[in-house]
Amino acid sequence: MNNSPLDKNLVEQKIQELRIPDVGKASIREIVALVNAVEEATDFKYVRMEMGVPGLPPAKVGVDAEKEALDKGVAAIYPMVDGIKPLKTEASKFIKNFLNIDLAAAGCIPTTGSMQGTYAAFMAAGHVDKKKDTLLFIDPGFPVQKQQMMVLGLKYDTFDVFNFRGEKLRAKLEGILEKGNINSIVYSNPNNPSWICFNDEELKIIGELASKYDVIVMEDLAYFGMDFRTDFSKPGEAPYQPTVANYTDNYVLFVSSSKIFSYAGQRIGIMAISDTLFKRDYPDLQERFKGTTFGATITLRLLYSLSSGTSHSAQYALTAMLKAVNEGTFNFVEGVKDYCERAKQMKALFLKNGFDIVYKKDLDVPIADGFYFTINYPGMTGNELVANLLFYGVSAIALDNTGSDEEGIRACVSFVQHNQFAALDKRLSLFNKNFSK
Repeated sequence: MNNSPLDKNLVEQKIQELRIPDVGKASIREIVALVNAVEEATDFKYVRMEMGVPGLPPAKVGVDAEKEALDKGVAAIYPMVDGIKPLKTEASKFIKNFLNIDLAAAGCIPTTGSMQGTYAAFMAAGHVDKKKDTLLFIDPGFPVQKQQMMVLGLKYDTFDVFNFRGEKLRAKLEGILEKGNINSIVYSNPNNPSWICFNDEELKIIGELASKYDVIVMEDLAYFGMDFRTDFSKPGEAPYQPTVANYTDNYVLFVSSSKIFSYAGQRIGIMAISDTLFKRDYPDLQERFKGTTFGATITLRLLYSLSSGTSHSAQYALTAMLKAVNEGTFNFVEGVKDYCERAKQMKALFLKNGFDIVYKKDLDVPIADGFYFTINYPGMTGNELVANLLFYGVSAIALDNTGSDEEGIRACVSFVQHNQFAALDKRLSLFNKNFSK
């Protein structure tokens, strides 16, 4: 690495100080801490692709509404645990307008980011049936959700869906579900990190099998509407964001404000529970948490215990953002399309410099350009690539962190600015000159 733009000894020193045993296998937050430490010790700035941090300004309509709410004094008042009524109403309308799904406002519950929503949902699902002690991740996926399962002390199973697209998904899923130990299925759509997007055929398979085996489906819509190949931005008009909610009543949806509204810092999202599931009684769940229905247990037992509700002022922000998109005065898809352009240009730079795309196809069409893409380099494992790129001022995480069976890394485009592309090109060129030998 004689041509590396960074002092190799300094990077290795910071790795030792942070006590990271294998930097190639480091978690997202460990990579963040390492890069921060190197940047603080030098004037050098990384091209940072490790963390899905929004790289666009927050939606102004939300900021203005939150300021107004704070000026009115809501900071002094505890919000209702299940959310303020205007937010629940607008969330229900949003789900109708952009998913074409009828869902009562009662089941639309604000959470402290989707992270808190999944944590509470995982906890509830893990106790709905004593015979069903395992959650199933359709991978690749968001690594921290598995960390949540570890913290909860709950079991999970997983498989990489790459080789099981389309009708192949049915046999793979049924082979797992027929064992009778799965309580829920979790996936993101669009997918973090591969950016594959399940189509209606695949969502129908998941929904039908969930109903057949009485399994809850948890659909993470963190990147709602960001399959830019199709315009999902018109309220109340087709096409709608594809969802499993068309094919089963056993669902929980997670709608985040972090990416689509660039409102990550205020930690606000919506957990949307189907009307049927919200009202359902699970004797084992009631025995464990001394609650009543699934919905009441989520709100009055779990979310109440976790945080006693979600930031009062942030709820007004999300209310205003949802109201604006419901009324067609704010196009949230247009607001984040720059991620598509960044992905397109960054992919070209990697391909130019000897890298390749890992997840190239979405079924039989090229993968879309969006918030993430995946890359590899000849002769290197994903862990090796993470470690080696760090010395060239480029940070990412390995695909095995996401449950993928493929070798490579996840690249997030959001934090990479257009004015960094020249630096990225130069660093990748230096990397390729060194390692292509």
